[in-house]
Amino acid sequence: QVQLVESGGGLVQPGGSLRLSCAASGSILSISTMGWYRQAPGKQRELVALITSGDTTTYADSVKGRFTISRDNAKTTVYLQMSSLKPVDTAVYYCYAYRLGGYWGQGTQVTVSS
Repeated sequence: QVQLVESGGGLVQPGGSLRLSCAASGSILSISTMGWYRQAPGKQRELVALITSGDTTTYADSVKGRFTISRDNAKTTVYLQMSSLKPVDTAVYYCYAYRLGGYWGQGTQVTVSS
C-alpha cells in the first residue's frame, strides 16, 4: 500500500502562485509515475501533470507554461509549482502515484478568486 498526503492548497488571487506538495509513504519502493489530477465542481477529474521515474513530464494543454511538476531525489515527494493562476484552475487537486496499481491522495483545495 502507498499513502499519499498533499499540502499547499489554499486561496490565491488571479495571477498568483501556489506550490503543492505530495509525500508518499508505505510501500514506496518502485513507485514509478507520480502526478496531479484535479476536479472542479460538476466536472470530471482531469489530468494536470505527470512525471515518470526517469523524469519525463506530461502536462495538460491548459496548464503548459504555467505549471511545473518535479520530484525530489528520493522520488517519493512530488511538487506542483503553479503560476499565473486563473479562476478556471479552481479545483480539488489530487496526488497520484503508480506502483503495481494507482493510488490517490485525499485532495487539497485550490481556489483562485479575487
